[in-house]
Amino acid sequence: MKKLIVSPAPHLHGKESTKSLMRDVIIALAPSLLVSVYYFGFSAVKLALVGVATAVAVEYVIQKYIVKSKITVNDYSAALTGLLLSLNLPPNSPWWIMFIGSVVAIGIAKMTFGGVGQNLFNPALVGRVFLLVSFPVIMTDYSIPTSWFREGIDAGSGATALSIVKEGLARGLTMDQIFDANNFSYSQMLFSKIGGSVGEVSALALILGFIYLLIRRVIRPHIPVAIIGTVLVFSGVFWLINPESYADPLFNVLTGGILIGSIFMATDYVTSPMSKKGMVLYGIGIGVITMLIRYWGAYPEGISFAILIMNATVPLINMYMKPAKFGKEVKHG
Repeated sequence: MKKLIVSPAPHLHGKESTKSLMRDVIIALAPSLLVSVYYFGFSAVKLALVGVATAVAVEYVIQKYIVKSKITVNDYSAALTGLLLSLNLPPNSPWWIMFIGSVVAIGIAKMTFGGVGQNLFNPALVGRVFLLVSFPVIMTDYSIPTSWFREGIDAGSGATALSIVKEGLARGLTMDQIFDANNFSYSQMLFSKIGGSVGEVSALALILGFIYLLIRRVIRPHIPVAIIGTVLVFSGVFWLINPESYADPLFNVLTGGILIGSIFMATDYVTSPMSKKGMVLYGIGIGVITMLIRYWGAYPEGISFAILIMNATVPLINMYMKPAKFGKEVKHG
């Protein structure tokens, strides 16, 4: 006779499922993926296909032949991990880099902990950081590949805006001189920020995805708002003190991985806090650590490291910042 397992009350039913939530996140990433295909052509398509196919295959093989558990690849979580990782790689990355990253993301960061819903760290970010540490030359080569739709961009810069600023400041240049020398503009950062990972091409595309997720109630705004707000305040203070040595707040939000990280990575249900207060604290921590790495760390960008570090604090945050119990009156004011 099979055992009857009853979970604690309350017993609530909703229309959402893991499959529907993952599908909505993939849809929200569609604008960024389409824009990346426009700018990078086959390179963006190749990374996405290899990432998704490898992630799904690795999870299937592990569940089918190693742990012999229920197959869950049809819930889209593995596909989402592969897609997110592909959007976090430089556009000229070789296919085997994507393959290795997906194997690490699924095989180590996800399945080692027991599969979907049990991993401590965001799998896609674990894969990205592993690749960054293991293959630093490839992972910091942001040269622009040939596109199907745009001519003359295949000889693009091999550096991101953040790395250009960091190197320029190290050579004694001012922010104004760096901006003038590289023709930086906020419209370019918003619509077509060429230098960066595949998914960082357009801030506007990421914002559209964010709006979709909010409308669909897939995520709450607390974490992205806390991260972006912290970055704005942190960078704003230093910019006001010394605008010649520190970039303004808008530049810090629109460049690098702040948007894709805060919207699509930090909000992962499994690796983020449950309570609203916990989400805000979690987001502030990510924002502060990101800016500390950007300003004084060895890397020009720190969002991936910041999210992984704060992932480790989530069990502690959940312990001390628990959501209100179902049916308990919450005092306001």
